[in-house]
Amino acid sequence: MERIVYFDGVCNVCNASVQFILKRDKYNRFKFAALQGKSGQEILNRLNMKTSAFDTFLLFENGKMYQKSTAALRVIKQLNSFWPLLYVLIIIPPFIRDFFYGLIARNRYRLFGKRESCMIPNPEIRSRFLD
Repeated sequence: MERIVYFDGVCNVCNASVQFILKRDKYNRFKFAALQGKSGQEILNRLNMKTSAFDTFLLFENGKMYQKSTAALRVIKQLNSFWPLLYVLIIIPPFIRDFFYGLIARNRYRLFGKRESCMIPNPEIRSRFLD
């Protein structure tokens, strides 16, 4: 089963989220792609989203695309330790969850900073990144 996390490659909080997932993904379920990269740009085009729309978090899983808070919760559900317990938040209607997601996403650079370029994965995790 293919699971790909698409994220903003220059956002510090997004990169921290990827590092968080990598440390807690015991079975290496997830692969990753920056939205600014070739795979990320292709998926944004396929979804008819602006190719500069980096304020979203996407999860491709089981042939289906999930966005924003739903994507994040579906990832958390598959991590080690107690993290899957947070999946209970899925009962909150998406428009409420995504409202708060949007507040953070719109202010992520101001709150958490921004990198000059996308993260370059080290050799031990390089195989988990599409491009």
